[in-house]
Amino acid sequence: MLDIHCHISYGSDDGAQTPEEALGMIKIAARCGTKGIAVTPHSNVPGSYRNYFSEGVSDKLTILRRMIAENDLDIQLFSGQEIFMTEEAPSLLESGKLVTLNKTQYPLVEFDFYENQESVISKLERLIAAGYVPVVAHPERYAFVIEDEDAPKRLRDMGCILQVNKGSIEGRFGRMPFRAVFNILEHELADIVASDAHSPYMRTPDMRGAHEAICSEFSFDYADLLFSINPARVIQGKEIIRF
Repeated sequence: MLDIHCHISYGSDDGAQTPEEALGMIKIAARCGTKGIAVTPHSNVPGSYRNYFSEGVSDKLTILRRMIAENDLDIQLFSGQEIFMTEEAPSLLESGKLVTLNKTQYPLVEFDFYENQESVISKLERLIAAGYVPVVAHPERYAFVIEDEDAPKRLRDMGCILQVNKGSIEGRFGRMPFRAVFNILEHELADIVASDAHSPYMRTPDMRGAHEAICSEFSFDYADLLFSINPARVIQGKEIIRF
């Protein structure tokens, strides 16, 4: 498995707060079968986590990689951000203040949970016009997706990649996101499952439960695509495979 959405950039956002917590999360991921993690701190959030890419951000990634080597863990780390979409996001990507997943054409993007569908689509269209392929983080948690079961297909038809959260599959965000994520899965609209992990204690990087649920409810092949094949293709900058 590869995890393209994980908050282990310690002291950067509401995820891991110390190097020790970050290492604890990495150990959990490695123990549970994850072979690679994209380090994706919240970025470009108005009035909150800016986390524009800098030497300091790069240094944290270097430190985490050194800790992995010192602890002899079989796992790789990749650069990235969870980018809060604003009108300025495309230009910030071009300037290098915002970065894609592992320097590919794939930015991981998020929105306000209550942003309306028209605004979301408008911002995604600008990003696509700039030459990027947006990976939409946890669409099942957005109000417009919960209210409109056709919204996920609309996003996918635009060319977006849909990354659903393992916690939604496990019912950890409530009944409505649970229903929305299974609507996405049942219609074969999901492209990737990621942990969106924030801690070694709660919302951990352990994705085994969600993997087992998809194997049980759907198929091993679907689970393999969502947890392994497509995440790897994104990290490699290759076109994903639609189920």
